[in-house]
Amino acid sequence: MAVFRKDPCGFFCLLMTYGAVLYADYVVVRWIIMQTMHNSLWGAFNVVCFNTIVFLLIFAHVRAVFSDPGIVPLPLHRIDFSDIHSGKKTIHEIDSDPPQEDWTICTRCEMYRPPRAHHCRICRRCIRKMDHHCPWINNCVGEWNQKYFLQFLFYVGILSGYSLLLVALSWYVPCVDCSKDIHIKQARILHSVILVLESVLFGMFVIAIGCDQFEAIFSDETLVEQAKRQGPFRPKKPKMSLLAEVCGRTHWVLWFL
Repeated sequence: MAVFRKDPCGFFCLLMTYGAVLYADYVVVRWIIMQTMHNSLWGAFNVVCFNTIVFLLIFAHVRAVFSDPGIVPLPLHRIDFSDIHSGKKTIHEIDSDPPQEDWTICTRCEMYRPPRAHHCRICRRCIRKMDHHCPWINNCVGEWNQKYFLQFLFYVGILSGYSLLLVALSWYVPCVDCSKDIHIKQARILHSVILVLESVLFGMFVIAIGCDQFEAIFSDETLVEQAKRQGPFRPKKPKMSLLAEVCGRTHWVLWFL
């Protein structure tokens, strides 16, 4: 059960994300393709390809925002952990044993939680295999939505690189049919400069986050576990097996969809 978080930082990051993507689409179509490639099939091809990536990016982002990251359901009957809060008893001194030996206790949710689940102070719930809370999706990145988060990072990186390539080609390749109006030229330069800055910043940002994500996946240790120094405590697995645990047991080509 996914819950939309009423987090001001999350709202701001969501608006910034969609604003940046839609602005990039506007600049590419209006000020690059329609100005420099409007008389060729190459222009139509780039419009279709660029907007296909935009669609995949937005779809992956929406899935990451509204998918359940792995929220541990609250028990039907709350357990009394007042002794733990007061410091009179430790976790191991509670009368009621956890459902399994390796389960732990969350004193905030006041319930037992499965292995590798951690409490998110923003979501105010325990999340299975929680990696971190990401304001860019206004949601936690956990066991059940990490695939969509990786897809979102991938398509932002592809879109940033594609934008830089189109801007470079539009200024490197001579354009005979381009408008000679000075105001249109100035507007095209201004929008191109802003798009380049946006693409570089977002591209570097997602590369850094993506490297952290793949490092966590290949080490089989989430960012929360790395920060708490709770691993490594699991046997080594092949990298493709670790990726399959996140992206699914289907063919790797389908991981991009």
